[in-house]
Amino acid sequence: MFNKYNLVAIGSAVLLATGSSAVMASSQADYPDGNIKILVAAGAGGGTDNFARTVQPMLEKNLDTTVMVINLPTASGAIAHQRTANSEPDGQTLDFASSTYITSLAAGQNPTGLDQLTPVARMQSDVMTLIVNPEKYEDFDAFMKHAEENPGDVVIGGTAAASPDKMAFLNFQEASGLDMSFIPYDQEGSVSSNVLSGNIDGMFGEISSIIGYMDSGKMKPILVFAEERLEGFPEIPTTVEHGWDLTDGNERGVFVDAETPEQTVAAIESALHEVYQSDKYQDYVSRVHLDYRDGWMGSEAYRQALEEDLEQYKRLLNQQNGQ
Repeated sequence: MFNKYNLVAIGSAVLLATGSSAVMASSQADYPDGNIKILVAAGAGGGTDNFARTVQPMLEKNLDTTVMVINLPTASGAIAHQRTANSEPDGQTLDFASSTYITSLAAGQNPTGLDQLTPVARMQSDVMTLIVNPEKYEDFDAFMKHAEENPGDVVIGGTAAASPDKMAFLNFQEASGLDMSFIPYDQEGSVSSNVLSGNIDGMFGEISSIIGYMDSGKMKPILVFAEERLEGFPEIPTTVEHGWDLTDGNERGVFVDAETPEQTVAAIESALHEVYQSDKYQDYVSRVHLDYRDGWMGSEAYRQALEEDLEQYKRLLNQQNGQ
């Protein structure tokens, strides 16, 4: 499936594969000069933490070094970003982060900008969905009908006030023209419990986060932020088929200090690409339902995507605040 950055990402991958062999061999030989620290901008047990701990042993094997994972969830991961930006620019401190990095930056809640970090690679691009209790809404048509006939009545939940969930809500609200409200919760479990109880009408999240609820019939996604219907879920309509250019998702990638030399960044990108292409990593993304769209994006393409997302999210937040 192609999204707006696929062509750029493919170009980046081709350049990575066909670039100067001498430069790549030199950078690979020099990197790393010691052990590596992975700073996870999230708590233990979540999607970003699982991502980091899956990649950790593969990097250790490929780079023949020790890789240590450190969770720094404080302030939506802002501490992890600050420590990475203040680290030695040797590529041995890696920041594993989700889209919360760019959404919190747009909201002014993150002091570490894109001028202080270099995006190395995106490795996951999860699909955002609108999720409801099927006892309340049988499908998206029923949800739309109720929202259109009852302006201001629909309440959507999500994690935090500057999260990918909130940005998906703002994007959807703008595109659909529906009059809805958003309630932020501290934990994803609180959002889910309020959807299950009927206290709120739905939530934005990833399919991978509600598989258990789907299997039990207690929750169902009724809209996916994608161009084409997902393989395995052909009954769920997409935003694009409704005429809305929305393909949001929760992305996860790797960052280093902005002063890290280009050859070192290229070496890390190459090592991560090797991990990404491995059968073991692809088995993992398939197992946790992260294979609906291609996750890989090289350094330059990832920076471009983040810069565009940052401007879009700033615009949506300013519009919400009447600025």
